[in-house]
Amino acid sequence: MKPDRTRPSPAATARASASAAAWLLACAGWAQAQTGAAACGNPFVNHFGPWDIRSAAPSDRKMVEDFHFTPGIESMTRPRNTTMVDMAQDVAYTLNVFPNHHRALITMERLSERWKRDPAPGTDRPVECWFDRAVRFRPDDTVVRALYAQFLHKRKRTPDAVQQLVAATEHAKDNPLSHYNIGLVFLEIGEFDRALAQAHKALALGFPRQELADKLKAAGRWKEPTASTASAAPVAGAASAPP
Repeated sequence: MKPDRTRPSPAATARASASAAAWLLACAGWAQAQTGAAACGNPFVNHFGPWDIRSAAPSDRKMVEDFHFTPGIESMTRPRNTTMVDMAQDVAYTLNVFPNHHRALITMERLSERWKRDPAPGTDRPVECWFDRAVRFRPDDTVVRALYAQFLHKRKRTPDAVQQLVAATEHAKDNPLSHYNIGLVFLEIGEFDRALAQAHKALALGFPRQELADKLKAAGRWKEPTASTASAAPVAGAASAPP
């Protein structure tokens, strides 16, 4: 009798089951992830840099990104200096030089999801450590906090995600784009009242885009701003109403 080549071998099935079990165990561990300097290291110390990606010199960005964060690395298709499995090594190098490199943080998370391992192959730091380091390095980077909030929400840690977004609103000050984008993430995680407050804030600051308002209207959660809500920032610690 010829073997059925349309089905995986018992060995392949066992390997896949073991990999899936390890991934589920890692996901469970995320809820208890350790952060801070003791667990994740000092983001202010590196042999090169570290620098804030928002204000880094173009020459420094080019030196790192041309070798360690190439389009092939970001798309997870063509590593330049490492193997396919160890691409996180290059991303880690990038994040050591630029701890708040937004696209590198996204790529590190995607690599962990791709290989179903945390830490991703090629680095010894869990994904959350890279977010933690970025927040400690530049607490005022609202993009980092929004990305971290999305990461936490996907891992069923919505209260922690809200904390990051509330902090982001405080650092956004009078930047209408920041308030608008924070509102989109609040909406994504189901915090409708907070999303509405951010939409009102962005409008009060003169931001013209209507997508956030349109999404709130589609969800039945839109309210026209009043004289008091138009300029009010979200209140830290206040719980939103259930959808």
